[in-house]
Amino acid sequence: MNATQAMRLDSVRIMPGGVRWAGVVFAIVACLAGVVAAMRPEAAGWSGAVLLLGLGTTGGLFLFSAWPRERDSETARILEAAARAHVAWAITAADGAVLDCNGAYRQLSGAKAGKAPAPPELAFRSEAAAAGLYRLARSAGQGKPHQETIPLGADAEMTAAVRPLKTGEAAWWFTPVLTRTTPSPQSEMVAAGVLENAPVGIAKLRAGRVAQCNKAFAVFFGQAPVNRALADLVDPEMREAVTQVLARGGTMDGAGIEIRSEKRGRMAELYVSTSDAAGDATAYLIDVSEQKALENRFAQSQKMQAIGQLAGGVAHDFNNLLTVIIGNAEMLLMRHAAGDPSFRDINDIRQNAIRAANLVKQLLAFSRQQTLQPHNIDLSITIAELAQLLRRLLGESVALKLEQEPGLWPVHADEGQFNNALINLAVNARDAMPNGGVVTIRSGNATFAEARPMGGGTMPAGDYVRIDLSDTGTGIAPEHLAKIFDPFFTTKPVGEGTGLGLATVYGIVKQSGGFIGVESEVGRGTTFRIYLPRHHGALDARPDSAPARDITGNETILLVEDEDAVRSIAARALKQRGYDVLEASGGEQALELVKSRPDDIHLVISDVVMPGMDGPTLVRAARRLQPDLKVIFMSGYAEEVFRRNDEKPENLHFLAKPFGLKQLAEKVKDVLSGAPPH
Repeated sequence: MNATQAMRLDSVRIMPGGVRWAGVVFAIVACLAGVVAAMRPEAAGWSGAVLLLGLGTTGGLFLFSAWPRERDSETARILEAAARAHVAWAITAADGAVLDCNGAYRQLSGAKAGKAPAPPELAFRSEAAAAGLYRLARSAGQGKPHQETIPLGADAEMTAAVRPLKTGEAAWWFTPVLTRTTPSPQSEMVAAGVLENAPVGIAKLRAGRVAQCNKAFAVFFGQAPVNRALADLVDPEMREAVTQVLARGGTMDGAGIEIRSEKRGRMAELYVSTSDAAGDATAYLIDVSEQKALENRFAQSQKMQAIGQLAGGVAHDFNNLLTVIIGNAEMLLMRHAAGDPSFRDINDIRQNAIRAANLVKQLLAFSRQQTLQPHNIDLSITIAELAQLLRRLLGESVALKLEQEPGLWPVHADEGQFNNALINLAVNARDAMPNGGVVTIRSGNATFAEARPMGGGTMPAGDYVRIDLSDTGTGIAPEHLAKIFDPFFTTKPVGEGTGLGLATVYGIVKQSGGFIGVESEVGRGTTFRIYLPRHHGALDARPDSAPARDITGNETILLVEDEDAVRSIAARALKQRGYDVLEASGGEQALELVKSRPDDIHLVISDVVMPGMDGPTLVRAARRLQPDLKVIFMSGYAEEVFRRNDEKPENLHFLAKPFGLKQLAEKVKDVLSGAPPH
């Protein structure tokens, strides 16, 4: 653009104002002419009046058309803003000459006042910028948009862009100069703070060694990683994978590799940027330890669910068989004196059937599908009473110490199952001390203001009763700690353990709403720590340990059991003790008996799981006919049915299969005597 063009553009910018003043003058002249015509009408005549009217109308229209509109003002504002913008811009003609530009472009191109600025491709006298500007000018001539990064010196660069306009002209934009290597001290401090406190581990690598790293990177490895080879920081099994990533210049396709820290055993995904020619690279670590733990817990849960479904599927039928075996064995023992040659064989059958029954209970316990009957109990009393049995189990070479804090809070748990959990832990502790030692049971209250990790899960904040069982044995190897609660996992020789003991403990604790964790050191011993939620309520009355009592009676009992062998042995045992027994093979038949004898039946003993009408459904229908009817439920696997019928086992009289004949008679006597569920 030459000087004449610049003056033309300046005159165009002031033209709207001049037109307005011309219109004002024209209107004033027309008004004056009108005044003269009004004062000398005889001189003006009709022709003067018409001329005057034409002049006034023309002046008014001219003034109206030249007066600024709102859109003209808006356009003016936009033009003024563009003219004063710090981003340089220019409009070029087809031949490359600058038609218009703002002050930033004139300053950038070095144009003096009153002089036309140089075209963009000649505005920057720099060999480094020439190639990019030439490509931009060629694109402008071809009517194509284009963008380039233009270097202006050793430490600065500029982004230049060209866009074609509909008029055949081209618009150019030049961004402000950006510094590349001389950031301000403040920006350096901000960047350093952001990287240092980032939740992702970041490290600068030089030839495979850590040159710099942030806090998260150092914390993950649990040691000072600077000046150490990255491959040496990870688990030995993963060093080859890290070495290969560094050798090929980084991770591929945005996919990280999984690593484990050598010292802390935590898991992370490692990403490495492409290395430069000097061997420099950037490593990023995303700690996925919690995610992996969650995945493992989910897999464990699925495994437990599968085994639990298997256990539940066989428990019902298996416990029915064991009930028949134990019952018939006890019937035979009644006919043979202790000195009889057959007495020992029959007793062996009974004892092994009881062992098999305990195995089924363990299967249901670790899968958390056993039927618990929890009550409000004081664990200090429970542990004190259990201590005598534990001392006999531990033997003479192992000492038992009790350390119980006074004022232990109540808990809501099945006392019998909790005792089984402590017995399993004590037996494991004894086996870990072949040369003798000490087992210590500590109990106390604990309050946590925040949630905390415990046993692969998260224990919510709250009040808990803590029970620790410690030994001075051989300890548990670190590689086994994550597996000790798995069903069928054992380090004992074949034939010396089922691998269900700790799995049973875990199931009992979790089904009671508690948490369990373990701490162990090889050669120094192991501590199992159990937390049960505090129960805010009064303690339940404990059953009296009365001496042998009369367990006979003459009441009428309705016995409902779909397994003929179980029903037969139970009916024989009750009849021997004087009861009148009505038998039914299903819920429908039993309900008909209740309808026919609504006032004669004193007690219903019903299986829970039956084809057709199950036990809870039968009892609800029977109590509509006889509201005060006493009931005992019996089953080898009833948890699912109780859940489906919204029944709570702790509010019911329940007899778990398999049971002994004396156990059955005692339960019947308790219920008929009005004893509460226990």
